[in-house]
Amino acid sequence: MGELTDILADAAENTLALNPLIGVRPDDLAKAAKTLFQIGLASPGRVVANYGQYLQECVRILKGDSELAPDPKDRRFADAAWKSNRFYKSLMQGHLAAVKQFASYIDDTDLDSREKGQAQFAVSLMTDALAPSNWLLGNPVAVRKIVETGGAHLIDGMKSMLHDLQHNRGLPSQVDAAPFKVGENMANTPGQVVLRHEMFELIQYTPSTPQVHQRPLVISPPQVNKFYAMDLGLEKSLVKWVVDSGVQAFMISWRNPTAKHRDWGLEQYVKAIDAAVNTACEITGSPDASLFGSCSGGMSAAAYLGWSAGKGKQKIANATWTVCILDTAAAMEDSTLGLFSSQTTIEAAKAHSRRKGVIEGSEMASMFAWLRPNDLIWNYWVNNYLLGNKPPAYDVLAWNADTTRLTARYHSDLLDMFAKNPYVNAGALEVDGVPIDLSKVKLDAFVTAGITDHITPWKACYGTARLFGPNTTFVLANAGHLQSLINPPGSAKSFYFTGTVSEPNPMTWAKKVEGERQEGSWWPHWRQWLQARSGKSIPAPKALGSAKYKPIGPAPGTYVLEK
Repeated sequence: MGELTDILADAAENTLALNPLIGVRPDDLAKAAKTLFQIGLASPGRVVANYGQYLQECVRILKGDSELAPDPKDRRFADAAWKSNRFYKSLMQGHLAAVKQFASYIDDTDLDSREKGQAQFAVSLMTDALAPSNWLLGNPVAVRKIVETGGAHLIDGMKSMLHDLQHNRGLPSQVDAAPFKVGENMANTPGQVVLRHEMFELIQYTPSTPQVHQRPLVISPPQVNKFYAMDLGLEKSLVKWVVDSGVQAFMISWRNPTAKHRDWGLEQYVKAIDAAVNTACEITGSPDASLFGSCSGGMSAAAYLGWSAGKGKQKIANATWTVCILDTAAAMEDSTLGLFSSQTTIEAAKAHSRRKGVIEGSEMASMFAWLRPNDLIWNYWVNNYLLGNKPPAYDVLAWNADTTRLTARYHSDLLDMFAKNPYVNAGALEVDGVPIDLSKVKLDAFVTAGITDHITPWKACYGTARLFGPNTTFVLANAGHLQSLINPPGSAKSFYFTGTVSEPNPMTWAKKVEGERQEGSWWPHWRQWLQARSGKSIPAPKALGSAKYKPIGPAPGTYVLEK
C-alpha cells in the first residue's frame, strides 16, 4: 500500500468511538462478559488450549526469551526501564501476553463480528485497568518519584484524587484550566453581539481588512460544546483567519440549555439558524450567505438547508462542513459507533434524557473517557495521582472541560438521525412539516475530515461530501477530530490530501490522491475557495450591526459564560 492508505489502515484499527449520546449500559457489558463465560463452559477444551498458550508465553517471559513488545505509540510503556529492567519488562510482557490471549480467545469463538467487538471492549476495560503502568509500585517512573521525594508527592496525588471524587465524577482531571480565561486569552477576536435570541447570541466580528466581501459567513458550531474551539486564541483562531481573509464573519453562540429548555429540538435549532442567517444578510446587505457547520452544528445546518430548499427559499450560496457526519450509516459501518447500539439502548438513552430534561456535558465527557480509557483516564491517573503532578495547562483541553448540556428533545432527534439516516433517505425527516431532501440542495460544498478522528470517522465525512455532488471539494487532514479543524498554518507536521469526490468508494479516492500530498494547513486552500464564493469586494463597514440590529455588547457575549 502507499503512504496514505497505510495511515488510513492504521487509523481504522484504532477507531474506538462509541457514541456517548447512546452510552454503554452496565447490563450490556455484563451481557458481553456472560457470553464469554458461557462459551467457556460450553467449550472447556478451547479454554484449556488458550490458557496453555498463555502459560507457554509466561515461561518464555521468565526465561527472557519472549519477543512480546508494546506498540511504539503506546505511551504507557515509553520509559526505558520497561525494556532495560528485567522485573519491569516481565511485568509488561505478562500484561501484553494476557491481552493477546484474550483477543485470540475472542477471535476464535463462534460469535458474530458485533458480539466479538462487544466482548473485546468489555475485556479491554478490565485489562487496561490492570495494566502494571497503573500500579504505584508497578510503574518505574512512579517508583523513581518515590525515591526522589521520599513519598511526599503522594500527598499531592491524594489531594487531587479527593478533589476529583467530589468534583469530577471520580475521574482524573485532564487539564489545569486556571491560566485560560474566556474573553481574555481565549475567544478574544474583536466583535459585537448583534442579536440575542432565546437560543443563541449572534456575534459579528470586526473586519481587519479595508475591503471585505459582501456575502457573510454564518458559522454553526456544535451544540455539544461551546463555540470558541474556533477562537481558542489569536494564534489558533479559525475566526481570525476568516476575518483576515476579508470575509464578514458571524458566529452563532449557542445557549447552554437547562431542564426548562428540554423541548428545544432540531426544528427549533433549524429556525434559530434561519434567524441568524437573516440577521447576517440584513446587516451586510447581501441577499444570501455562506454557511459553515461543524459536527452536530453541521447536522443542524444540513437540516436547515433541506428545510429552506423544501420551502423554495434557499438563502445559502455555499457551505462548508468540518468533521461532520451526515451519512450516518457510513459512520456505523466504519467504527464501533454502533457497537452497543440497539433499539433497546437507544430507547433507554432517550428515556434517561427525558427524565432529566437534559444530558449534562460532564456526563457525556465521562462516557467518552471510558471509551478511550488509556488516553483519557489512566494516563491522567498516573500523572495526577501516582506522580503527584498537576494536569497539563492546555487550551484545547480547557475548552473541552468547559462542557455544555444537551436538551432531551435534541438528544432524541440526534439518535433518530443515526437510526433513520435521513440525509441519505429523502423524506425520512421532517422539519416543521417540510420533508428534508438534500438532493434539492444545489450549492458548492467544501468538506473536511481528520485521518485519525475517533468521533467522526473520515469515511463517514467522505459520505457527507458525496451528498452534495461529485464536484464537492474534500480535504483529509493528518489529525484527529478537533486538531483537523484547528489547523493553523505554521506546523511542520501538518499535511493534507484533497480532491473532488467523483469516486463512490472512499478508499478508491484515497488511492487516487495519495501521491498528491499537500504540505501544511488546509486553511489557505479553504481561504481561496471561500473568497471566490463570497461575492464582490466592498469597503469594510465602519461600525458593526445595523439600524435594526444594534450592537448589544462585546464578543464573546454572555451565553458563552453560562455554566
